[in-house]
Amino acid sequence: MADGPRYHRIADLLREEIRAGKWNPGDRLPSHTELADRMQVSITTARNAIQVLVTENLVYTATSRGTIVRNHETLESVVTDHIRPDRPQSAHDIFEEIARAADRAPAKEFSARMEPASPEVACWLGVPPNSWVLARTVVQYLDNEPWSWEVSFYPGDLAESIGIDSPHDIPEGTTRRLADHGHAETAHRDTLVARPAGTEEAIVLGVATGTILLDHLRIGADHERVTRATRHRSIATRNRLAYELGDEEGTSVIRHTLGIPYRPGVSLP
Repeated sequence: MADGPRYHRIADLLREEIRAGKWNPGDRLPSHTELADRMQVSITTARNAIQVLVTENLVYTATSRGTIVRNHETLESVVTDHIRPDRPQSAHDIFEEIARAADRAPAKEFSARMEPASPEVACWLGVPPNSWVLARTVVQYLDNEPWSWEVSFYPGDLAESIGIDSPHDIPEGTTRRLADHGHAETAHRDTLVARPAGTEEAIVLGVATGTILLDHLRIGADHERVTRATRHRSIATRNRLAYELGDEEGTSVIRHTLGIPYRPGVSLP
């Protein structure tokens, strides 16, 4: 191992083992105790070595499974797919469509609650501050790895009228549910920011504080009102967002030129 603090040298060794394929994505690294015994160091030194790899996004920690090697692939999401006029009917939402098309296993943790609109959310939705809005929160996983954190806000009266104010996930997604109840979204405004993860975001996504995230805010509306504001946060180095704009003939030419099959979730070279 190279010269330097002992925990750095241990991190260097583990990093090289990961790169050499000794540890594959999804594999569990030795626990802090196991690593300390193997390297003849204190548990604190072993923990610090693992934290170096967490900071580099090579591994993440899962409460029930320990320290897990991250998948190094980049997932491409065509964020205009869910509003395609020709999008096929499906029992799955857009995240599951993207994940399955990329041969990844999707999973979600879902919660929903009515809450007073913060000034920021009230501005997004065009409702009075402290009026009731529905917040639907989804932490999304790929192959059991924390992938993204999405919170969607809906005006309270709209949520109640179309039945999305339940504490259960909607398999087909809320975009389809809105459309089925006469509130098809006809316009969107997207804002993308790359910024460091805060403490809560780092905990949810299993990354170190300060890791660069993609913070994607989408505001949707029909012809009469803003229907939702969705905030989607993901790890910048593991995600790529693409937009396909224009008619089907032109976008087909682009896909053909790039060698992309017509399906979401395909990662470009």
